[in-house]
Amino acid sequence: MPTEEKRELIEPRCGISITRQCRLLGLRRSSYYYRRTEPDPRDDALMRLLDEQYTKTPFYGVPRMTVYLRRLGHDVGPKRVRRLLRKMGLEAIYPKPRLSKPAPGHRIYPYLLGSARIEKPNDVWAMDITYVRMQRGFVYLTAVLDWWSRFVLAWKLSQTLETDFCLEALDLALAQGRPQIFNSDQGAQFTSDAFTGRLEREGIRISMDGRGRCMDNIFVERLWRTVKYEEVYLHDYENVWMADEHLARYFDFYNRERPHQSLDWDTPAERYFGGEKKTLTRSESCLNQAVLLSS
Repeated sequence: MPTEEKRELIEPRCGISITRQCRLLGLRRSSYYYRRTEPDPRDDALMRLLDEQYTKTPFYGVPRMTVYLRRLGHDVGPKRVRRLLRKMGLEAIYPKPRLSKPAPGHRIYPYLLGSARIEKPNDVWAMDITYVRMQRGFVYLTAVLDWWSRFVLAWKLSQTLETDFCLEALDLALAQGRPQIFNSDQGAQFTSDAFTGRLEREGIRISMDGRGRCMDNIFVERLWRTVKYEEVYLHDYENVWMADEHLARYFDFYNRERPHQSLDWDTPAERYFGGEKKTLTRSESCLNQAVLLSS
């Protein structure tokens, strides 16, 4: 029975204590007394600022983000900043101790790209999730990227961080090809049995970033920065449908019209569908991307 229905069955004046009624219904007392509060309208404005600053300085943690907002005149504390960053799925990327562990039962796969040579399309695919702001609220964006060509094979929007939209994007990508290696971070969506099982059934080797390793999935990080500066920050999406429509146009432009300096001014589609033109080692590619990220 849903929690709301259990709460409605509680009778404060029936002669049985609230504690006893909760126990009989299998309902926590805290759940009975909980009252939903309306979200603070200031949170949307704060999240917009945090998103823009994170895109510029992804190495900023809670203390620096708090100082940043206070300097803009916002009366916020670290607890609120931490809550909003978690809500957005953002975490500072810098080497740090391993203070948290994956959920029990989730297998973490090794990082396979340290010495890999990326020589052609479909050698390596990568996937990640980012936050996309709207006029009111936000949505999450996930994408599957071919490392060699930077071609975006599939993408999806979702209002929640459930695994389903990541699986939908993965299925769309697999309809176009199959990689040798699939790389992601250690998020719950990508370590779920449904997601890893889908890859294993296709015979795909699974690779996962080390925690706090900002260089491990740098091509996707670069993609997010490009999408936000060239598309998201230039438009104020009124709703999810508008965001979906604009992003569809942008990803088509990104794949087929936008030349990439790191690809000798080819477009991702030219590289992905046009055959081999240049072999990139991971160290060479990451060096190029690190220069672009710092510029």
